[in-house]
Amino acid sequence: MICIKQCGLLGEKLGHSYSPEIHSMLSCGYSYELFECAPDDLEKFLLNGDFFGLNVTVPYKKSVVKYCSELSEIAKKIGSVNTIVRRENGILYGDNTDYFGFEYMLCKNGIDVAGKKVLILGSGGASLSVKAVLEKSGANVVVISRSGEDNYKNIFRHNNAKIIVNATPVGMFPNNWNSPINLDIFSCLESVLDIIYNPMRTSLMLQAESLRIKNFGGLDMLVAQAKRSAEIFVGDKIDNAIIEKIARRLAISMQNIILIGMSGCGKSTIAKLLKMATGRKIIDSEQIAKQKTKNYGFNIGTEDSEIFFKDNESLVLEQLGKKSAQIISTSEGCLGNNKNYLFLHQNGIIFLLRRDFNLIKNNESNLSNDILTERESFYYKFADFIIDNNGSPKQTLSKILDILGRNV
Repeated sequence: MICIKQCGLLGEKLGHSYSPEIHSMLSCGYSYELFECAPDDLEKFLLNGDFFGLNVTVPYKKSVVKYCSELSEIAKKIGSVNTIVRRENGILYGDNTDYFGFEYMLCKNGIDVAGKKVLILGSGGASLSVKAVLEKSGANVVVISRSGEDNYKNIFRHNNAKIIVNATPVGMFPNNWNSPINLDIFSCLESVLDIIYNPMRTSLMLQAESLRIKNFGGLDMLVAQAKRSAEIFVGDKIDNAIIEKIARRLAISMQNIILIGMSGCGKSTIAKLLKMATGRKIIDSEQIAKQKTKNYGFNIGTEDSEIFFKDNESLVLEQLGKKSAQIISTSEGCLGNNKNYLFLHQNGIIFLLRRDFNLIKNNESNLSNDILTERESFYYKFADFIIDNNGSPKQTLSKILDILGRNV
């Protein structure tokens, strides 16, 4: 009988984690599940739980150290453990693979920190790993915490920072629109790194993007540390090339497919084909907002109803944008509100379906060519990809799937 090693992720509140999917894609022969554990039950679980290997997340990366009879050199230095293995004699060995993950994140994105002031937001277990990597790389590191000498109340003293790293959970799903700081005061900022991976683009990253500051999310770090953990679990090396492969596949599968464009451009038809090809659920934000508007007693098409509809649509998109792996079809005017773009962009790939004006006019729209031109140019501003939808629907579907790499 083959004995499959039991591994998993330990945390207090895990919600939806992508770690099981990542470890499944690593194909190392162990099972992997989520272990939610209350603080009062932590000791009992660590000493008597049915596991061989663990990854450790918030809030236990510091707490588990005292239960590990052996520590790697990096775990000793940092004082934080995010990977545990139970030895054959029953003792727990603790290591830190966040160090490798953040190091990979810097290297992959070409971030040079040598000689630069770098602010780390947060002082928890992940912050310790980030700090160790940055100091090794020659950065001038300042840790910002809720109390202590350098805190959020006096952060303005460090407005000359070149790089900011968010090592807190602020902005993580489902609290997507929270942000640990406002970036407006930082006049020298070059890059923002956020180790959060859900959503793909946090509120902090979106602000950096609006200020034309380079920004990077935590998915690469997540996959890289998982790869290093798997090596510890199985005692064998894994090629680093698999990190980018898994991260790309996961990024596509996590993000929503957003369809924008004029009424009559074919959003509904393409959404249905995408559903058949990917198995994803279709959400029509326009229909949901119209129904909400009707429920409040407004007759669709009146001036009052249009204002109320737009408000409802924003509320709908705010909630839909937080979720993952959906197909979202939008109204033709939804991106007239910049907030709606942010709601969709945080966790989505936006496809503009472009159709010739004469085909649109022959279908549903009575708008003039001038208005159609004006609105289409507005769409270009927000689209990640522009798809010609003048051919057959199957041709359009093929174009979208090619862009997604068929990894959906």
